[in-house]
Amino acid sequence: MEINNKYTFWQKLELGIWLIRTKLIERRARLIRFPFDIRGRKFINLGKSLTTGCGCRIEAFSKDAAVILHFGNNIQINDYVHICSMQCVSIGNNVLIASHVYISDNSHGCYKGLKKDSHPDIPPANRDYTSAPVTIADNVWIGEHVVILPGVTIGKGAVIGANSVVSKNIPPYTIAVGQPAKVIKEYNTNTHMWEKI
Repeated sequence: MEINNKYTFWQKLELGIWLIRTKLIERRARLIRFPFDIRGRKFINLGKSLTTGCGCRIEAFSKDAAVILHFGNNIQINDYVHICSMQCVSIGNNVLIASHVYISDNSHGCYKGLKKDSHPDIPPANRDYTSAPVTIADNVWIGEHVVILPGVTIGKGAVIGANSVVSKNIPPYTIAVGQPAKVIKEYNTNTHMWEKI
């Protein structure tokens, strides 16, 4: 099915202005819509042909001056996506991320049932950070309002349904939904169909 989106004159003018601003900020990006907030730019590799929606917030806080937030090529992130890295967030090629998505490799405090857990009397902003790498493989589609938590790997070709909270690894070629996200379908390479699990 072909979708025919036609922009008005004013929308075309706005896109033109965004395109000029994009090339001034990141020559390899396709189109960055503004406002766009990027913090810790020297620790971020935006890849090639990045497209963003409005209001995105991308931030990296590196302790050893290394690049810790890696974008692959041909990534599209839509409005109000927030991605934060303190250890390593890696996003593969051809990833589509819907609006209002949060991806982070870190958290204020530890809540794992260990002796080093954060005490509730300490204000959350003062608790020690914990972090674990996040990896999103190629060709992943992340739906609207998804939250991806530290220590998660999402396999190649996976689909994460809207409003899901991903707290555990998602295998390649699967569809996961829910809070916490659970796999409900898997792509069968023999029948070329998505099948319920």
